[in-house]
Parts: sequence; C-alpha cells; structure tokens
Amino acid sequence: MTKKAMAALLCTAMLLGGCTTGSGGSANETSFGQKPETGTGENSVVTSSPAPPSAQNNSVPVINASDMFTDRDSRTGYDETTAIYITLTETSASCASSAVSVDGSTITIRGEGTYVISGTLDNGMVIVDADKSAKVQVVLAGAHIQNSASAALYIKKADKVFLTLAEGTKNEISNGGRYVAIDDNNIDAAIFSKDDLTINGSGSLLVTAAAGHGIVSKNDLAVTGGSLYITAEGHGMAGKDSIRIKNGSFEITSGKDGLHADNSEDASSGFLYIANGCFTVTAEGDGMDASSDLMVADGSFTITAGGGIDHAKAHAQEGFGGRGWAFPGSVEEDTKETSTSTKGLKASGNLSILGGTFTVNSADDGFHANGSLSIAGGTFTVASGDDGFHADDALTVLSGTIDITDSYEGIEGKTIEISGGSIRLAASDDGLNAAGGNDSNGSGGGRGRDSFAAQEGVYILISGGDLHIDAGGDGIDSNGDLTVTGGTIYVDGPTNDGDGALDKNGTALIHGGTLVAVGAAGMAETFDSASTQGCILVNAASTQAAGTKVELFDASGSLIVSYTAAKPFRSVVVSAPSVTLGSTYRLVIGTEVSEITMTTISYGLREGNSGGFGGKNRPGRGDRPESENPDTNPPMKPDRSTTDGNMPAPPDMDIPGGNIPAPPDTGAPDASVTLPQDTGTPDGKMSAWSITDWQIAECLTTGAADGHITSGS
Repeated sequence: MTKKAMAALLCTAMLLGGCTTGSGGSANETSFGQKPETGTGENSVVTSSPAPPSAQNNSVPVINASDMFTDRDSRTGYDETTAIYITLTETSASCASSAVSVDGSTITIRGEGTYVISGTLDNGMVIVDADKSAKVQVVLAGAHIQNSASAALYIKKADKVFLTLAEGTKNEISNGGRYVAIDDNNIDAAIFSKDDLTINGSGSLLVTAAAGHGIVSKNDLAVTGGSLYITAEGHGMAGKDSIRIKNGSFEITSGKDGLHADNSEDASSGFLYIANGCFTVTAEGDGMDASSDLMVADGSFTITAGGGIDHAKAHAQEGFGGRGWAFPGSVEEDTKETSTSTKGLKASGNLSILGGTFTVNSADDGFHANGSLSIAGGTFTVASGDDGFHADDALTVLSGTIDITDSYEGIEGKTIEISGGSIRLAASDDGLNAAGGNDSNGSGGGRGRDSFAAQEGVYILISGGDLHIDAGGDGIDSNGDLTVTGGTIYVDGPTNDGDGALDKNGTALIHGGTLVAVGAAGMAETFDSASTQGCILVNAASTQAAGTKVELFDASGSLIVSYTAAKPFRSVVVSAPSVTLGSTYRLVIGTEVSEITMTTISYGLREGNSGGFGGKNRPGRGDRPESENPDTNPPMKPDRSTTDGNMPAPPDMDIPGGNIPAPPDTGAPDASVTLPQDTGTPDGKMSAWSITDWQIAECLTTGAADGHITSGS
C-alpha cells in the first residue's frame, strides 16, 4: 500500500470515529440508551433515562496493523550463513565482505543484505549508502557506537532500512553534543535516516543525543518491537512523513517533543499512529505532536509535558465573575507564551483515541486537536494547565473512563457530543465549554466572547454517559445551544455569582436523562419551555454548605434523585424523566423543604426577556415554590469588594418597623415586591444586599420613561 493510500485510510477512519481493540473496549459495547446505575446512596438515581430518539450505532472498522505495517517490518530473523558480520574495535572495525568499507572509524555499508554489528566504536560512524532500491537489515547485537560531532548511525541512501535489536542484547548509540557537516544533508540526530527506517526486535537500545534529536527519519519511521531508552536535547523521535508504532517499550526524555511527526510540504503526511506499546515520555515540549492526524488504538502512556501543571502559565482574569468575558472591541489577554507548545498529545489535524491507558500531566492542554477530537475508549487521568481535552472543531466522547483531576477548562470544542463513558472533571473555569474559534493559545482568536448572541454551529449535546463536573466557572457552558437527551449529569458549579452551573447563549432543551446542577444563584439558568422533560429551578433561602444533600421526591414520597453537593451553593436545577407537567414534588435542600407543582414544564423559568449576561433562562419573580421556609426569594449577590463578602449596610436604613415603603405605582406590571422580613438582625434593620448582574440588565431594559427604575424591576 502506498504512503498516500495509508494516510488516506487513516484520515478516513479518524473522521468516522472508531471502536477499540485490546484493553480499550469497543465503541459498539456502549449503548446510547444505557441506564444509569440505580440505588439509594448519596448521589443516586432511582429513575432511568430512555434511549434518545434516533440513537445510532457509532461503531466503525478499526485500522488494522497490517494497514500501517508490512510483514517485513516485524520480521527479525535472518540467515546466519549469509549475513555479513561487522566487529567494532573501539577506533575501527573489521569485516570480511567487500560490501563494507572501513576508513578509520567510519564504516560504510554499500549493498543490500543483512549486517550484524557488535563491539564498541568510539567517536565513529556507521553509514548505510546503498542503491536507492536496496532493503538493508542492520542487526545490533551488543553494539556501542558513539560520535562526538555527528550521527553515530547515518542512513544516507537505501529504499528501506530495518534496524533489528537482537534478542537479549543491550545496544547504545550516542552523539556528543555537536554536528559537523559531512555532506549536503542536515544531519541533526544520533540516528539519522534520509529514507524509511523500521526498528524491530526484542533487545534494547539506549539513544543519547547531547545535541539535536534522538532518532530521525526524513521519510517514515516505524517501530514494531524492542525497548528504546531515548534522551535528547531536541525531539526524542521524529518522522517527516509519519511515525508508526506497532509495539515496544519507550522511555523518552526530550528537550522538545517526545514524538514528533511533521511534514509541512504534504498535508497527507506528518501523521502519528500507535497500535500499542508502553510509553513513558517526559518532554519540555509536547509529549506527542503530529502536523496532520494522530491516532492511538491501544497502549499504556505516562506523559509529562512542559514540566506539568505546576509550570502552567497564569490565565488572565477579567470581566464578571473574574473570568472569560470580552466585550465588543476588547481583547482577551492571555499570558501564555506561544513559542513552545507544551501539550500532552497534539494533532494539527484530527486526534482519535480508540483505547489505552493514559496518565497525562501537561502545562498546556492534555489532549489537543486543531481539527476534531474523538474518544471511543480508554482510561484517562489528566492534569492540565489549560484544557483537559480541546478541539477547535468537533469533540466527541463515545466511551471511556475520563478523570480530569485539574484543569483550567475541562472539555472544550466548537461542538461537544457525549453519548457514553464516565467523565469526572475539575476545572477552575468552565467544566464543558462549547465555543467557536481556535484555542486562545493558537492563532485565529480565543475564548473571549465579543457578544452574548448564540454562535452559529456551536452546541453541546449529551445523550448518554455519566458526568460529574466540578467547575469554578460555568459548569456547562455553550456559546450556542445546549441539549440533553440522556445520561446522568451532576454539576457542582461556581460559588461566585458571576457564573452559573448552566450557561448558554442559544436554546437549552432537555428531553431525557437525569441532571442535578448546583451553584451560585446570581447567574443561575435553567432549560427552555420547549423541553419535553420537566425541570425545576429553585434558589435556596440561604447559601448551603458543602456536604448538603439535595433530594427530589414525588407526591407519594418516593425518591427520584439524590445528590450531595461538594461545594457551597444556593441555586439548584433538577431534571429527571419522572418530572412531568402537572405533577407535584417535594424538593429538600438540607433543612429547606419546597412543595412544587409543575404548572409549566420548566419550573422557575423567567420567560420573555433576554435577561442578564449570557442567557435568558434565569429564575423569575413568579412561580416560586410553596416553601415551608419563611423566605424562598433569592437574596441579592454580596459585594465581593469587602473582606467578608458582605456589602456594608447603607446609611440611614433605620426605618420604623423595619419595612421599606412600597415605591409609587408607575404602571409597570408586578408593581409590588415583597422583600424579606426576617433579616436576621436584632434591630430589624435590613441586611446588606446588592443587585445581581441580570437584575441590573433588566432594570436597564424595563425602566420607566422618566428614567427611574420601575417597581418590580
């Protein structure tokens, strides 16, 4: 199969998605309508989600290793009677064949065949300079080759070279720290090949490059076996047309990328494919980087990029809530340097993970694609200084177990579709974020939003899976639409009133699944009335402590859903398949109990106004629950400029009786507003309050003709 045909096959499979092999499982083993686990624990779901409409079978054929490798790539045997033996003698070598020339410490192989090398060569070089059609097998059988001023192994010309690591042998190739030109080629690696290079066998190879790269092929670089230990000042392994790994063990420490495939001249080349293997990569740059597509079918990966999350650059803080807002004409600042990319796995094209076990600690994104990113299986533990998973285009999760222990944003893409798998994530900003434009650390824009209008083609669709989100910013944030048709979703949202557990600029619809989202009340949002599944939004009378349980019961007293919050919160959004129009429910938030009758499919929704910043579906003044507590109206957001979070009481508030006179009737609807009477102060004075962002916005749009704020605003 030609290189272009193999590249086309790889690209096609990555665009389609995939099922997995090996330990990763299979995409077709995950049902879109998979029922969440039932139970009566702290975070349990008693009712299950139906399969979403028009569920699809997303399994597609997997690329077989035979599509990426030839039979000879894995062949390590040879005829010992016809093989040519080269013995290194520290400063020179001995060989009885005329196909090998020896000039001091330079040994040149000039013909097709098998060459077995053993011994030690100090400050020398082995060169392969054969016919362009020649296939050459070089067997390292206890070979130690060092060159202080160039490559120790230089493949100048051949059709393809097979570098075999003989069973039970230890081999070493090293560069001493500089490269002196010996011909027109820019030799810059301890092992440097102008043509295709395959490494196979079961022995070990230690590669040290005090300058330049460890192993470089200017065509295809393939590995089908062996144990490689690489330390390089530059890239650990680099292939211009591709890097293809069938199996093997790799320990790579590099001053640039661990694995680097890059071809700026041919868009069909520069890809990286891994069928299996065990990888430990510590890279100052990216752990793995492909200028086109990157696909992993299986394997074990421990990757540290850019020093890990402890070396992440600080993120700019601006706008409401201290993050993520940019107004027309403004520019979102980013303090990240773009000169060095420090991502775990990066593809300039598409990135596809079919299986494997990943532990990634990166200063920048853990997994990054300038195109689409798909997860069809695998187990992931990710600590990221920026996004855990990022795609400039579509990001899809079909299956897998994902644990993002630390990140700036957990999962980000222009579109996000989750149909299966288990996801737990912690983010200092948004948990899930659908946003148009490139990653802020690349060219072409950033996360900053120049308006509050919905972005075309941007959406989040959750049709299955199990999600636990802990976010310092918005829990689930779509700059376009948000749709939930299945799955189990728990969100511990922000504790500041500048963000919400749910946020969207377009529509928000729920047609299935179970969701509990808790967070601050200032920017709380819920689902639209066009939803077909009932949804309840209630703000507690006071901030609830971490560890507070949220429970929803039906009219008969049967538990529908229970969740124990991980952080303080005031706002609660609950939805489950058994929440239906016209029915009555009891919502218990700690010690607060609310009786709720579903007079509308989205209880607590404020219709008919674009509301505050970022969305319209915020809690309204009406449709309050019949509460057993004295006050269920949300308190205003505290002014965070004071040390204790409370705004100082305004002067001259000692009104007799502790009541504020009603404002004059301006003719506006809802002309009377009852403020809380039990202020918790011994003298009856009103406690400190401030107006939330969305209330300010409403005041600006509903003010009276004389410029005064109307009553009820």
